[in-house]
Amino acid sequence: MSKTVVKKILFVLSKAHIDSAYAAMVMANGARMEGIEAEIFFTFFGLDAITKKKMNHLHVATVGNPAMPMPTMLGGLPGMEALASKMMKREMEKLDMPPIDEFLEILSASGCKLWACKLAVDMFKLEEKDLVEDLDGILTIGDFYSRADVEGTQIIFI
Repeated sequence: MSKTVVKKILFVLSKAHIDSAYAAMVMANGARMEGIEAEIFFTFFGLDAITKKKMNHLHVATVGNPAMPMPTMLGGLPGMEALASKMMKREMEKLDMPPIDEFLEILSASGCKLWACKLAVDMFKLEEKDLVEDLDGILTIGDFYSRADVEGTQIIFI
């Protein structure tokens, strides 16, 4: 059996829950550390992870999250989402995980490309000035897919 060499990984981030945003960034960072090209395409609510006013205020989803170690009814109680988010951020700080804005700077400096989805930007009435400076641009989905037209490219949806 022949081995497929991964040369490029494109991540699509459609949710801005803190765990989803960090999953995309950690995986993109790991790819860059292995010498693999990496890009993140932020679409729909994933745009919150690159929107200046929202990026450092992401939360953990406590309702409708099957991985949450508590009954859904408890997750819906007032303050539970804030508490769970605070606890997760504290654990991430212990592991020396940078805040989202710093992590995006690190990724950009490593050569990871950061793209915003044009449809979502238009839908949420955002402008490029609302988004992080490290953004490489705003792409249509067709433009994004054309970036995958290289042998050894994988697309991962988060």
